[in-house]
Amino acid sequence: MTPALHSLAEDAWLARAATHHSRVDRYAAPYLARRSSNQKHPVEDFLFTYYTQKPGQLSRWHPGAGVVLTGAAATERLDWKFYRPADDVEREVSGAPRQGPAVVLDVEKFLEQRKDAVDFSAIILGRTAARPAQFGCFGLHEWAMVYKQEANEVRHEYLELRLGSAGTDQVVEDSRIRCTHFDAYRFYTPQASGLNELRPTRENQRDLEQPGCLHANMDLYKWAYKLSPALPSELVMDCFELSWRIRAMDMQASPYDLAEWGYPPIQIETVAGKADYVAAQRGFSAEAALLRERLGTAVSALTAP
Repeated sequence: MTPALHSLAEDAWLARAATHHSRVDRYAAPYLARRSSNQKHPVEDFLFTYYTQKPGQLSRWHPGAGVVLTGAAATERLDWKFYRPADDVEREVSGAPRQGPAVVLDVEKFLEQRKDAVDFSAIILGRTAARPAQFGCFGLHEWAMVYKQEANEVRHEYLELRLGSAGTDQVVEDSRIRCTHFDAYRFYTPQASGLNELRPTRENQRDLEQPGCLHANMDLYKWAYKLSPALPSELVMDCFELSWRIRAMDMQASPYDLAEWGYPPIQIETVAGKADYVAAQRGFSAEAALLRERLGTAVSALTAP
């Protein structure tokens, strides 16, 4: 389906593009500076190293499907994937009158080449939203990733464990481990894998994902950029920024000592720490529900007959 067209004048969309670039630069510039000097950050590098979207790709502003960009500056996008001239579009569509050249997203070509990503996004977004949220994991996936780790297989060699190896292992052994997210579970140590009550796999991901999971909510950013450029970049960045804040909380609840990095611990091994974790988890789940709905609406608009 080709969405109803809306036109943006050159000055309007260039302003939005500049705002987007500044928004991205706040996160990307420090990461690129660290990378150039071979430095690492355990929290703030994650979205650029774990996910496949690179800073340069994220910085490109897209209006989303159904938006005609007018003006000479728009012709640059003819070298960008999935854009085409809007010569076949009426001289005026809803919004600003066309002025000079114009380009628009080729929705048909996008759907031809990204059909699998669109279809899977629709499934995972819809099924996750339909399930009840679970709030009893307390971030123990990060602890299970270092449980009884071998000296030559240290996950983050430049980080110290708050409770030491023995203390970390004890927390895991004293806890109920019930992670629903495959991309967390797959990093468990072999000794921790069998302690998880569930067996998440890539194949059953669509059946286990639930809206209380921090990593499922972080992954809204992944589904958003996989649908780019058919989504407006503002929505992609809303998902990115939520994922950024979730990553910070996820690592605060981890076994690592990140206080000197500016991230004081959430001590999930204590009753008070568990309560703090769940409160934050519930807040993120509520925010993610709104973004999941927006993403689902965008996917439905793309695929409607």
